[in-house]
Amino acid sequence: MGLSRRTFSALAGTTALGLALNGSGGFATNAPVSRSVPTGPAPGPPAADRRRHSVGFDRYSLLVDGRRLVLWSGEMHPFRLPSPSLWRDVLQKMRAHGYNAVSAYVAWNYHSPAPGEYDFTGVRDLDLFLRTAAETGLYVVLRPGPYINAEVDGGGFPGWLTATGGRARTSDPAYLKYADEWLTEVNAIAARHQFTRGTGTVLLYQIENEYDSFTGDPIGREYMSHLYKKVRADGIDVPLFHNDKGRNGSWIPGSFDSGGETGRWLYGFDGYPDPARVPPDWGHFGVGGSQGGATASPRTPGFLPEFGGGWFDPWGGSTFRGKGYAEARRTRDAAYERRFHLTNLANGITLNNVYMTFGGTSWGWLPAPAVYTSYDYGAAIDEGRNPTSKLAPMHQLGHLLQRVPDFAKLDRAPQVRATDDRLKVYHLTNPDTGSHVYVVRNDTDEDISSTMPDAGIEVAFTVPARDALLLTTELALGRRKLRYTTVQPMFCLTAGRQDIALFAGRYGDMAQIALESAQDVEATRLDTEAAWIYDRGLLRVTAPLGIGGLTRVRVEAAGTERPLLLLFADEATALRLWPYDTPSGTVLVYGPALVRDVTVRGGTVHVTGDTKGETGLEVWGPRGTGEVTWNRRPLRTRLSVTGSLLAERLLPGVGPVALPALDSGWRRRTEDPESEPDFDDSAWKVADKKTSFSITPVPAGQPVLFADDYGFHYGDVWYRGRFTGASGVESVSLSYSTGTQGLLMAWLDGTPLGTHRMPVPDKDTVGQGSWAETATFTLSRKLREKLRVGGADTHVLSVLVRRMQHDQDGAADDAHKVARGLTAVTFEGTSPKPEVSWRLQGAGEPDPVRGPLNNGGLFGEREGWHLPGFADGEWKRVDLPHADHGQGVTWYRKTFRLAVDAGTDASIGLTLDDDPDRAYRVQIFLNGWNMGQYINDVGPQHTFVLPNGILRTRGTNTLALAVLSDGTTPSGLRDVRLTLLGAAAGGVPVTPVDSPGR
Repeated sequence: MGLSRRTFSALAGTTALGLALNGSGGFATNAPVSRSVPTGPAPGPPAADRRRHSVGFDRYSLLVDGRRLVLWSGEMHPFRLPSPSLWRDVLQKMRAHGYNAVSAYVAWNYHSPAPGEYDFTGVRDLDLFLRTAAETGLYVVLRPGPYINAEVDGGGFPGWLTATGGRARTSDPAYLKYADEWLTEVNAIAARHQFTRGTGTVLLYQIENEYDSFTGDPIGREYMSHLYKKVRADGIDVPLFHNDKGRNGSWIPGSFDSGGETGRWLYGFDGYPDPARVPPDWGHFGVGGSQGGATASPRTPGFLPEFGGGWFDPWGGSTFRGKGYAEARRTRDAAYERRFHLTNLANGITLNNVYMTFGGTSWGWLPAPAVYTSYDYGAAIDEGRNPTSKLAPMHQLGHLLQRVPDFAKLDRAPQVRATDDRLKVYHLTNPDTGSHVYVVRNDTDEDISSTMPDAGIEVAFTVPARDALLLTTELALGRRKLRYTTVQPMFCLTAGRQDIALFAGRYGDMAQIALESAQDVEATRLDTEAAWIYDRGLLRVTAPLGIGGLTRVRVEAAGTERPLLLLFADEATALRLWPYDTPSGTVLVYGPALVRDVTVRGGTVHVTGDTKGETGLEVWGPRGTGEVTWNRRPLRTRLSVTGSLLAERLLPGVGPVALPALDSGWRRRTEDPESEPDFDDSAWKVADKKTSFSITPVPAGQPVLFADDYGFHYGDVWYRGRFTGASGVESVSLSYSTGTQGLLMAWLDGTPLGTHRMPVPDKDTVGQGSWAETATFTLSRKLREKLRVGGADTHVLSVLVRRMQHDQDGAADDAHKVARGLTAVTFEGTSPKPEVSWRLQGAGEPDPVRGPLNNGGLFGEREGWHLPGFADGEWKRVDLPHADHGQGVTWYRKTFRLAVDAGTDASIGLTLDDDPDRAYRVQIFLNGWNMGQYINDVGPQHTFVLPNGILRTRGTNTLALAVLSDGTTPSGLRDVRLTLLGAAAGGVPVTPVDSPGR
């Protein structure tokens, strides 16, 4: 029985009642019926099903097996999460929150320690990642380069490529030889995971990355043509694409020779708009033409291979004013995501990839100069794998685009205005169904309530400040049609014997919808917050969002086989609703913090997932289901009035997680034996080269000192120079080149000369990837006297260079080949100048498990001091805080045990804090894995994620910290502690990552 008109009017407002009496005034479209692929259900979740599939596209969308697909993808990089078990965790979270695809770079440098050597095992198991994505039910957008940028060392180029001939990212044969070698290796894996073959879910494949340097030059066109043909020759048959760095119309179909193949190349462009500005129109409503984004290629669908789901942060944190990624997440929050993504949707962009959705960690020596260790990115899933508030709009939009097919085929429609002209309205219509879509955007700093009579929406809706709202009219909800809504629909699905439609919005907003019905309907208010009235062919329902949690109204009518269950939720509640497709039919789960997987077997719905606090569980399942298990445990349930199975007891939340203190029981030892004059360096490389492939000039009269030319590509490098004839030397000048925050320390005959550091980047220099300076050290009187007396003796100049990382090659100018390490050495005050014979030493042989980017050239690294099981019993015992003095490197080691409950997924980090005036940095090793670099007086990062698998959450761990002090201030360690970043009951099974020791 419906409410009286008086009660309905009180709840819904007089405007709604007036509309009920006067009709809708809906907008009628005159759009012709399209002759292209008609609007219909989207393809189901992908799987490696051993069936052949077709993948194509038209100007609206992708076409998978003849069905339209809106791509809603999130970027994650398996190389930034060095625990393969956790790939499943992140991928399951992405699918649960509405993503139907994952986009992933494959980093050449991560897999290749030397020419002809490739490693796809362990944490580098690309085959495993692609299998896991398929098992999760996600398409894959694969991006193997050869160049990827990605804020990684060399833009993904291996270090050894710096010491080879040929200009990278061109048709230079010397470069193509190596690029082809890489593609042969990676494509052998990619080809067998293609969705077209039914052996995986790779849907699209990218060649190159943001390549804009030679778009009008033969060496650029020939390069792109070569890559295209190479990839095809390697058996890649899915559509290919490139991501234009901006909206330049670069590499549109037909812009280079594709060997006669047509209709298999997509134009895509990247976009990272300023969140403080008005969202740009990159399609239907934009400037048009080659710089119009989607309009540059009118015969292919709008495609954003990268849209900013955050931004990276540099050393010193100038981008986010020292506040780090918390500020990135605040400035690019849920409202930002909704406002910008809805604008993109209005502009015809149906292929969307959010960069990043999970950022992860640039562990070891992986980060490019532009970033520090954390690559959290302010993403929707944070570095500790915790869902954030940014997921709310992604969750809603993702499920909407998957389950309401109208959004895959929209045309621009006649202009519609809101009564409050401060709101911008985009109007689109589906030419097949006649449904209408309105993106209503508020670019002001205050909430705005308005109506849209031209669209038939004469009841008020509210668009929050700097936010947007998606409204629809004439949209099919199962077997019924939605006349209008004042809040966003999230999905419509069929579960069992009923259709279920969910509407979601801001807490406290009044949802008002109208359903067309030619005959009397019976609506049942299942929660007291809802109200309804039926009048002259329209059923109008109102519900305040979030008040009392989920609000339910069941709609039935004579002659309609399936009832319609209307659900109303605020954003927090919507994040606890989980639709999941199974071969037996769709299942909808309500209650847990996460649903990872759902299977239906023999009348039982098996649900796995996570909880944080105690929660109820409600399941709408296919016909014939009557039982439910949660994480493999049977639940007692009862049948609810909504047709769901309702758990009779609450699911338990997560228990407490105890973390041990780390302030006592450390072992400490200093190193730097290389600084002593009698150190044996006879096994070191002799610096005897005269020429280099580096783009840094070799100083006249001096040997090549660049570390890369001698095979030392990552981490610290030691130099030792022997010379005689030092009488009269007053100073020594050391020229060196590093990435951001590089550092140099020098000793003469074991006496410290001092330390030189590259400056902290500011907003003007944050993009500078290579830094070159000359450090001049004036010798003390005592040291000058020593040289004068022993001028004929052999003296040793020892230099440690923290080289940091290679620059990227974004401009295709071989910037990755800028020298790293010492470049020149000169003496002042004596003539002739001493002649120096140099030897140098960097990292030893690459760790066969942890890879080439794990270790540098510190003495302790070469001797295994960072590894579990190293015999440190003779090291000095110390407790924290502990102060060190002087220039050099000191190691601290400690073991600790964790006993996290087996049913708890705890994300744990290591936090370091100290007086910010103390100048030192720490290289962090956990069980031998290099988890990043901390610079105390630069920041902004203080907490480093320790991924489960590398971290033994139920066992013993070895922590080794290499503290490098510049000698200008006391250093050491003050506050070192474990930090709980998040916890949930559930998680995924974690296999320990191989961590060999001594």
